[in-house]
Amino acid sequence: MTETTIYHNPRCSKSRATLALLEAQGIHAEVVKYLETPPDAATLSHIIQSLGIQPRDLLRTGEAEYKDNGFADTTLNNDQLIHMMVQYPKVIERPIVVHGNQARIGRPPESVLEIF
Repeated sequence: MTETTIYHNPRCSKSRATLALLEAQGIHAEVVKYLETPPDAATLSHIIQSLGIQPRDLLRTGEAEYKDNGFADTTLNNDQLIHMMVQYPKVIERPIVVHGNQARIGRPPESVLEIF
């Protein structure tokens, strides 16, 4: 059985809705409150690869941490961005559901069902 993980922020309505959707579908997911326990750089790199996006595509540009910590600097390479996201996890888009080698962002929540 393939393990499922949700990178969750309980204060986010989309994250709560995505977790509730998984539970309603009978899908048990390990819940990682990523603001308390951010993924390390290797895990975040794997998530980004599983999403099929670039690190910059996973950034929440409206967050103060994005503006205050230089995330908008276009000279930053992918490794630099990933290490900064580990340091400032609030800028990571949420929720993210990982199942096997696939991942989806729960915006809208129903999009995560594509990987099951």
